[in-house]
Amino acid sequence: MLSNHLTGICRWILGLVAGLFLLALPALAGHNVIALSTYAESPFGKILFLRHALAPGNGDPAHFTLADCSTQRNLDTVGRRQSVQLGELFRQRGLIFERVYSSQWCRCRETARLLNIGPVLDLPGLNSFYQEIVPRDATLTALRAAISELPDDGGLTLMVTHYVTISAITGIGVASGEIVAFDSTTGHAVKVDLAQ
Repeated sequence: MLSNHLTGICRWILGLVAGLFLLALPALAGHNVIALSTYAESPFGKILFLRHALAPGNGDPAHFTLADCSTQRNLDTVGRRQSVQLGELFRQRGLIFERVYSSQWCRCRETARLLNIGPVLDLPGLNSFYQEIVPRDATLTALRAAISELPDDGGLTLMVTHYVTISAITGIGVASGEIVAFDSTTGHAVKVDLAQ
């Protein structure tokens, strides 16, 4: 009899804990997401990482050559349109970038160019090490060095790059055309919701 009573109490407590956890989930999920409109009103950090726009497929062909876009996975029509729309969204929100950097991969360069928000500079530290075309550790070391050398002028920097690069630096995974805001001083990173 006592055993049944204790079992009932344990179930009740477990149910209460599960209920509280479910109530807290929205807050936990939203903790690392910020609306673009909110970010634009009060940017934190000085870097926005943008994963290149839609380029169907996975990785690059075996005959990949950095200087030849025809050997790479590239943006399709949807990806090009997505890039143009992202640039327009930045302008609508009043976001001005002092610097725009891109991976040397053609899909990143094209994304950055189609944003039409300023001159685009290659930054090898943003290159993809997904298929070990470039070495992971050396590439990330170069990127961290470039980030540490950004001017402290209060201006925003946009870095157009790849999933693996953004994930390695921020710990956040993103789909094509998604953005992560990053404070290089604290290491704090937040995904930016472009729909808000």
